[in-house]
Amino acid sequence: MDRLETRELEYFVAVAEELHFSRAAERLGIAQPPLSRAIARLERRMGVRLFERSSRRVELTPAGGVFLDECRRLLQQLDAAVHRTQQAAGPIRLVVAVRPGGGSGLLTQLVRSHDGIAPEFTFTHDQVGALRDGSADVALLCLDSDDLTGLCTVEVGKEHPVALLPGGHPLARRQTVTTIELRQDSTYREQCPPVGLDEILDRVALGRLVTVVGSAVADRLPQEVAAVAVLDLPATTLAVAWPQHMRRPEVAAFARTARRLCADPGITP
Repeated sequence: MDRLETRELEYFVAVAEELHFSRAAERLGIAQPPLSRAIARLERRMGVRLFERSSRRVELTPAGGVFLDECRRLLQQLDAAVHRTQQAAGPIRLVVAVRPGGGSGLLTQLVRSHDGIAPEFTFTHDQVGALRDGSADVALLCLDSDDLTGLCTVEVGKEHPVALLPGGHPLARRQTVTTIELRQDSTYREQCPPVGLDEILDRVALGRLVTVVGSAVADRLPQEVAAVAVLDLPATTLAVAWPQHMRRPEVAAFARTARRLCADPGITP
């Protein structure tokens, strides 16, 4: 079979996500008949039925579901390859993806310990996604992130969980709390909202939110917010990560800095 074209993958993804040929054609900016013929030709070339069609609906087959995941990954990698190539043609940069408001002390130590090109930072709640789409070269993230497939990682420290509580909260003067106690508060949220740290702290200070974050935020708390250690949650392992295929010397130098920081008993991330 001849190698598939990028256009065929994009056509398939559009139909698979819309599950409707007319909507997919409109999304792609083409007429429906050529799209239907292109999908039928793709199935013939692969020798696999990707969709179950009827007069009332379109559904992915199990093979089609697998192919959708693969197509998304391939298109994302292609976009990242173009992005990184464009970056390589310009001034040398090292972009580090970090979570907003998290790990500022560790970031400071990494920057101070690094003797290579000065890193730039992009703040995002999807550090892994930033690595995969090429918008970041390196990321500071948690090792329990959903999917680290294809990434190299170096452990650089641990963050212990703390509950953020309004200063006047009954638990605010405690040394430790448990999640059972936190769940008794109607404003408690198991998952920290995906917003910046400043907004989180404002919500807590106003009595509208109780949540758990990493201990790195402790040095940024206003007087109206207390941080109390959570006994029954494990510490989070922080790591520097980068794509396995990345061969840039700037990335390798930053990784060496991370390894040195982790191994140095005189430095506590």
